[in-house]
Amino acid sequence: MSTKPKILAFAGSLRAGSFNKKLVRLAAAGAERAGAAVTCIDLKDSPLPVFDEDLEAAGGLPESALTLKGLFRAHDGLLIASPEYNSSISGALKNAIDWISRPEEGRPALDCFTGKVAGLMSAAAGGLGGMRGLPHVRAILQNIQVMVLPAMVSVPAAHEAFNDDGSLKDPKKQQAAEDLGATLAETLKRLKA
Repeated sequence: MSTKPKILAFAGSLRAGSFNKKLVRLAAAGAERAGAAVTCIDLKDSPLPVFDEDLEAAGGLPESALTLKGLFRAHDGLLIASPEYNSSISGALKNAIDWISRPEEGRPALDCFTGKVAGLMSAAAGGLGGMRGLPHVRAILQNIQVMVLPAMVSVPAAHEAFNDDGSLKDPKKQQAAEDLGATLAETLKRLKA
């Protein structure tokens, strides 16, 4: 059995120029250098209606939700960069989690999340860098059986924090993002060994 961990990396933002999309790529690079196979996705490529049990009852899970469920199942860990919307989780990220967590006939409940390990980060324009929203993401993930790494990365004043090439101007923040990805990779290697 291969011990090379598979990590799914994405941001909870749909905006094309999202600071969180830039941040998650830095963590993904750190995970790859640590020996993980990383798949970066954009939630915008899997559009989902607002979660509605009536919609689900009428037509089942949307095809995009099934695609995301398959991606989650195929990976051991998650790197999630969550923007902070009104001191909490973005609607796009929460909606994706809600759809992915729905049961499927013949599958164990929460099988897309159970046993996964996640690293969390956030970039935001404010002075706390999205740190108020990350505990909400942590609580949701832990409730659906995801183990979340203790360290989280936040990048304040995100509109000024990135260089044109996507790197962070602050070398300590750059290192923290890369280290988060590497820590996730190393944690998953130990769990798979």
